[in-house]
Amino acid sequence: MTEAFDNLFSIKGKVALVTGGSRGIGEMIAAGFLAQGAKVYISSRKADACEATAKRLVAAYGGQCMALPADLSKIEGIAQLVKAIGAHEQKLDILINNAGAAWGAPFDEFPEVGWDKVMDTNVKGVFFLTQKLMPLLRKAGAGPSPARVVNIGSIDGIKSASMDSWSYGASKAAVHHLTRFMAARLTKERVLVNAIAPGPFPTWMLSTGVGFGGQTEGVDWDKIGQRNPSGRVGSPQDIAGLATFLCSRAGEYVIGQTIACDGGIVAAS
Repeated sequence: MTEAFDNLFSIKGKVALVTGGSRGIGEMIAAGFLAQGAKVYISSRKADACEATAKRLVAAYGGQCMALPADLSKIEGIAQLVKAIGAHEQKLDILINNAGAAWGAPFDEFPEVGWDKVMDTNVKGVFFLTQKLMPLLRKAGAGPSPARVVNIGSIDGIKSASMDSWSYGASKAAVHHLTRFMAARLTKERVLVNAIAPGPFPTWMLSTGVGFGGQTEGVDWDKIGQRNPSGRVGSPQDIAGLATFLCSRAGEYVIGQTIACDGGIVAAS
């Protein structure tokens, strides 16, 4: 018997939702999916930014990318997003849980609001959005290919960070363990769950943490990359490539894993 290996990494024709998709890692994944022929919905809290990114991505890569803004730190915002995508689609092949928040402050001064905001967005939002989207994910999983959920964690959930981001690291460790819990329960329903733990990428969030003031263009990312065993920060191809693998036939036997996409930082720590 000759095995077929055609379209092993293809996600063409799949329907994907990328939360936190208006910038940063979410935008990178959305761009990669769109370029490979997926139909992409992006969500973020700010409607104007979400719409602008969707238009920019379509102009760059063609295809269909639509904005569905929502605040996923709140149950009401999750319900709003689930209703909106349900009005457009009968099934959902791919859910990328990327929406996230961070907060930095010294240990003795870290505020409750910084704890709650991060945990509500990064952990509570991931759980309840996936829960509420299960009817659409189950319908996709009933087809020839299982549905996929990819939770975006962080290497800060694997190792201690140098910054005072107490709730962020704890939230990402929770996301990694939640991924294993979800995978153990949902695989039998043909909904496959994995996590990606990114290292340094040229994003607004990292820019604020390293003193670039949120700027991602015209700043010295090479300086940040020099601290990395690979000698650089991540690129859109790096993160979109791993996400594509997990959501394609090639990644169908990878379940419940947290994969670092960090240029070697965890391995060297």
